[in-house]
Formats: sequence, structure tokens, C-alpha cells
Amino acid sequence: MATSIQDTFNAPFVFRADWQSAFEDEEFIKVFSSDILENYIIKKRWYGGKASTLKYIEVVDYFKIASEKNTYYGVLIEVNYKEAFLQHYFMPVAFMAEDELDTKTLIAPVTLNGLEGYLVDALHQEDFRRLVFENIVGGTKSDAFNVKFHRGKSLKNTEYRSSRFMGIEQSNTSIIYNDNLVLKFFRRIYVSTNPDYEISRFLTERMKFKHTPAYKGSINVEMAEDNITLALMQELVPNQGDAWKYMLDAVDGVFSNLEAKKIRIDRLPEFELFKTVKINNIPPEIIDWAGLTLFLRVRTLAQRTAEMHIALGGDTTDTSFTPTTYNGDYTVWLKNRLIYQFQNRLNTIENNLHKLDGLALELAHQFLDHKKEIRKHFLDFDWTQLKSERIRIHGDYHLGQVLVNGDDFYILDFEGEPESTIRDRKVKQPPLKDVAGLFRSFHYAIYATIFNNKDKYPFAQEELFKAGELLFNYMVGVFLDTYIEKAQEGNLNIGYNKEIAFLLKYCILEKAVYELGYELNSRPRWAVIPLRGIASIMGY
Repeated sequence: MATSIQDTFNAPFVFRADWQSAFEDEEFIKVFSSDILENYIIKKRWYGGKASTLKYIEVVDYFKIASEKNTYYGVLIEVNYKEAFLQHYFMPVAFMAEDELDTKTLIAPVTLNGLEGYLVDALHQEDFRRLVFENIVGGTKSDAFNVKFHRGKSLKNTEYRSSRFMGIEQSNTSIIYNDNLVLKFFRRIYVSTNPDYEISRFLTERMKFKHTPAYKGSINVEMAEDNITLALMQELVPNQGDAWKYMLDAVDGVFSNLEAKKIRIDRLPEFELFKTVKINNIPPEIIDWAGLTLFLRVRTLAQRTAEMHIALGGDTTDTSFTPTTYNGDYTVWLKNRLIYQFQNRLNTIENNLHKLDGLALELAHQFLDHKKEIRKHFLDFDWTQLKSERIRIHGDYHLGQVLVNGDDFYILDFEGEPESTIRDRKVKQPPLKDVAGLFRSFHYAIYATIFNNKDKYPFAQEELFKAGELLFNYMVGVFLDTYIEKAQEGNLNIGYNKEIAFLLKYCILEKAVYELGYELNSRPRWAVIPLRGIASIMGY
């Protein structure tokens, strides 16, 4: 460790307390919460409050675990904002002398009871990572702090060999163990079990669903009414990347074929959106253009999606997963949620018109001209006309949540929609909402390919958009044909054709309106994608 490490900080924080009793000391907690943490967390990738104004941080709970060499704290903090809301985060914290550090990622220099050292994120210390692994394998429970390290049914009694970070730290932090397990630490936590933990464990231990990484263990803080999930361990699935990257490459090949095969876009056979089609009934001109492999992959993905939903709706004993019908309470919840979201997007688009030009600006004005029609569509949800059932769903299903494994797929990350509350993420919804999310992801992959390769294809952008919409319709048709067939074979009640079409249109519109807010705030040029999706669904 370089001797100049101290130079990156001001003078160390000095405390009378020692590390063993630090979180029992009021002075330490006060300074840790304000002067130390407030400066530290705003710089972290996993911190979700960057768009808000931090008011104060409070330590709400902690637990202590110790290896032979070190004592570590798992700290639960509450971040309060001036906008009158709060978030909870989990931070494992270590105190290390400079010669013990495995990292240059430091929280702050401190002196505790005369001993100089550094507060660090404990995940960056191998000793801590080893300790966590051994506690999960041993199924350890700490009565003093109500912390439970759970060992899954399929986790073998194995020794620690190695650990390393998985990719770049994002909203969560993932650690790869022994090159065959991955432990995901949830940085943002909720006073409830995390849906990713709940669904992963249910799918693999109870329903034996094979196309998601197997549940291997977890860390939870047990509470009187519920548990807080801190971490989830799963098998590490061999893969060739996610389905988003696969689809971008595949669609690029399809667009490249337009020139290579001298295909006339205006002569390609049209196809109606939401109409089903079997691969052997796709016109030969479309197969010649797009290739057979893409449609075969779409068919496989449809099968895995249907199997996931059959498993999620296949238990009649666990009330958290038992299918249920539509009712008035659900309808009130849905309409209130969507109308609030829709009004938010209206305000956002009106405030961001100056960032748009060309087709995006034209579509934005069309959106505003049809706002009453779109709002009415959300309000026209009549539960009495629906005969299908609601189940627990993935909730944030898109190509980035799917891993490519050879010719097959694995589905992961069941945390749910990031903007939703933890309670809303657990509401049973139409399985077709997941299907709608995937269709929006197909749409994004097509348009992203056009935007990212604007000089590669010798066609006008509007011609490429036309070809892209046609490709999208065929992909949707192949997916729906397999999905509906497999769902009905598995006794998953998704309704008949008229109901399926209504729910798909409703859910795709909901997803596109949701996406609109993100694009307008983050990359306005891409707002054309959800705006075009909304225009297509509404038919204006």
C-alpha cells in the first residue's frame, strides 16, 4: 500500500471509543452518520439518491460478526431527503490498519482509542468475504443480532477457495466465489424480504425451475413482522453474455442483409401486430431477410418465459404465489398508480420539449395531442370482463435480465421495477406484463441498432424504421404463438384471444409510458423509441 494514501484525505477523525464498541458510542455514530457517510455515499454507484437533496443519515441498526483476525459490522442506515422521503441502505464496515488493507477504496481515516487506521467497505477485504461465505455454508444464526445466514438445499459443504468482484459495481455488489457461486449484496434494502430472494428460492427449491440460477443461500436480518434481505447467493451460470447484446448483434445482421441481399423494404410481406405465427408459416422473403436462427431463439425465449410463469403460478399452498383473480381493489390500485405515472410523464415531456427535434419532437406533440385518449385507455380497465388470473411475475423483464447459454436462456434478477415500492413489486399481476416488457425490449433493440449504426446501412432512417417495425411484428408473432401454446398446456390461465390482446396492449402502453420518463431525463434523443411504441399501440 502506497505511503501517500493519507494525502488523499484531511486529518483523521479521532474517537475515544475502540472498534469493538464503536457502534455503542454516541459520538462515533454521530460523526459516522454525518461527517463521514454523507461525504462517502454520494460518490458510490449504488447510491440511488443522486437526484435528491440529502437531509441527514441515521444508523438504524447494526450487527457484528468476527473472524479470527477481525471484527466487522453490518450497518443498516436510513437516508432522509429534503423532498420528504427516505431510503435504506446496507453497508458492511471494517476498521483496518494501513498494512492490512486489501483496497484503496476507503471510507475515511480514523483513530480509535489511539489506534490509527481506516474505515473501509468490508466487501473489499478478502477476510470478510471468506467469513461471509463460511457463515452461509455453515447456516450460522446470530441470536444476539437476529442475523441468519441461510444455506440452500443444493449448496454442498464446500471450502472457500477464492473470491472476486463480478463486473463493475452497480446498484448492487456481486462477489464470485470459487468460480461457481455468486453472492449479490443488496445495497438498497427494504423492510421486507427482497423479491429476488423470494422468487429465486421459490422457483428453484420448490418448483424445480431449471432456467434461472439455482438458489444457494442468503443473509437476512430477522424482524418481528418480516425479514430484511441483505444478500442472495446463487449458482454462477456459464454464459455468453446477456440477451440484449445477443439481440443487438442479431438485429445488426438483419439490417446488414438489406443491402447484402438487395432486399426491397417496400416489397416485404406485411404482418399484423399481436397476430400469432408459426416459424414454418413465415413468408420465405422474411426468412431470407432475417434468417431462421433469430426466430428460433425467439421461440426458445418464449418457451422459457411461459415455463417461468407456469412455475410462478403453479403452487396452491403458498399464499404468496397462489394465483388469484382480478377484483376491485386491484383495479383501484392499478388505475391510481398508472394515472399518477402518466401525469408525471406529461409534466416531464412538457418541460423537456426544448431538448427534442425532428421525429422525436413530432411524436412528442402527437403524444400531447392524444393525452386524453391515452389516459382514458388506462381508466378503461374493467376487471369484471377479465377471466384470466394474476400471479407473481418477474416485474422488470427485459433482454438484459436474460443470460444466453449456448442456444438456450437463463432468467435472472427478480427484484422488480426500480421505481416501484417493495409492496407494489409483490402485487400479483398479469403474466402478460412480463411479456409486454420483453416486447418493449425487442423494440428497443431494433431502434438502438438503427441509432448506433446510422452510417452503416445505406437507407433513409424512415425506411429502416419501417423495416424494424415489420421485423418486430414477426418476432412478436413467433413469440406469442409459442408462449400462448405453452402457457395453456401448463394450465396457466392467461385468458382467450380477445383478453390476451387487451392485456398486451394495456401493459405495453404502460411500459412505454414508464420508459418515456427515463429517456427524457437521461437521453432525449432516444425518447423517439417509447414515443413511437405509444403511437403504434394507440394507432395514431
